[in-house]
Amino acid sequence: MAQPDRDLLRHFLAAIAYRTQKSLRGAPPEFPGFSAGGRTRTPVEILRHMTSVIGYAGTFFAGGAYPVHPEPLPTFAGEIERFHAMVTELGSHLSRGTPPQGISIEQLLQGPLADVMTHVGQLALLRRLAGAPVAPENFIFADVQPGRLGPDQPLPARPDLEWPEGPG
Repeated sequence: MAQPDRDLLRHFLAAIAYRTQKSLRGAPPEFPGFSAGGRTRTPVEILRHMTSVIGYAGTFFAGGAYPVHPEPLPTFAGEIERFHAMVTELGSHLSRGTPPQGISIEQLLQGPLADVMTHVGQLALLRRLAGAPVAPENFIFADVQPGRLGPDQPLPARPDLEWPEGPG
């Protein structure tokens, strides 16, 4: 895998980690089980699915399989840790330059990585519907670092000064 491609994928994976934590940080305790109705997934179900999709992406580097429906963990914090562990594992493959087997890097980006980023947006939307919206920021200036894939993500570098639809 060419270095520029690898660097771009690592950066996109770090953006996933950053935006996931932004969507989850400061969520009220009842948020993981929030239901928007209409048989939609709850936040904890979305996060578990995101973990599965990242795990699936990892199989193109390490072989094997990852469960479509990972076993539920007892806490939301545990689900968050497991998600970031999967992101970190995939990041390790990218850091080492391991080429994906059976798919191109474009397919990796357009498939599982884009899917997970879509689900991050769903988490942010559910926060708003749950009455605990996520504050806006200019993501161009976010401190996204390819080596930082865990749950410890920085606060916004350039939060929006005006937030008319915000709480209170």
